[in-house]
Amino acid sequence: MGSLDGRVAIITGAGRGIGREHALFFAGEGAKIVVNDLGGANDGSGSDQTPAQQVVAEIEAMGGEAVANADNVADWEGAQNLINTAVSHFGDLDILVNNAGILRDRVIVNMTEAEWDAVIAVHLKGHFAPTRWAAAYWREQHKAGVDKPRNVVHTSSTSGLFSNPGQANYGAAKTGIATFSQIAAKELVRYNVKSNCIAPGARTRLTLATPGLEDIMKPKEGSFDQWDPANISPLVAYLASADCVFSGETFLVQGGNVTLIDSWARGPQVDQDAKWTVPDLAKALAPLQR
Repeated sequence: MGSLDGRVAIITGAGRGIGREHALFFAGEGAKIVVNDLGGANDGSGSDQTPAQQVVAEIEAMGGEAVANADNVADWEGAQNLINTAVSHFGDLDILVNNAGILRDRVIVNMTEAEWDAVIAVHLKGHFAPTRWAAAYWREQHKAGVDKPRNVVHTSSTSGLFSNPGQANYGAAKTGIATFSQIAAKELVRYNVKSNCIAPGARTRLTLATPGLEDIMKPKEGSFDQWDPANISPLVAYLASADCVFSGETFLVQGGNVTLIDSWARGPQVDQDAKWTVPDLAKALAPLQR
């Protein structure tokens, strides 16, 4: 028996890279998969249903069940149709893996409004919209007396957690995704939904587009490939399993390493029982400088 036997999963951005590895691994663990991919370029332009269809063919060749979907996750009706595809084709939805993303890197002073809006839409709205429609379906199921474990796994990034210059749009969206996951965990627990987030380190079309990373991520013959995107999927499968004990957490995962990320926490403070003056604040805060 696989860890996901009989469960129905949607995986967005599953035509290539990490998403493709998720889809194949989930199928090997017994899940039925909706392979969502718009089939666009790194920057989100264009569309091509072929990648999603190829992954479906791979899953079927393994003896698994899958269906392709080319809806845009950042489109409100498209996200609803994505959820409806799982329910109409497989009769239910247990797992949503939000993975789709694009890059339009630029330093802030050169970034255009379109470059900002496109990345925020695909990543942030592209996580919210499918989650919203999945949550609505699970709420109705819960009201109807169907109380079973459901799981959402979101995809953040080290750029979002630790801030990477040149990726203000991408990093801001990825930070927002981690917080969104925490809020989803708190709101959806009433419907028996667990929400968690990953920040993966892997060799993909997007990471290889970053200058300098191609050499760093090149596999070394005879050594464990730390950057293989397939390394990410076992953690995602666990977080998508009915037995997952975590909710509201974010994990950094690369190679064989899984690190639980601490959330925002209060740091040192200054306090007095009076309104501060600017000079007094400057003096009091000086020892807190990092």
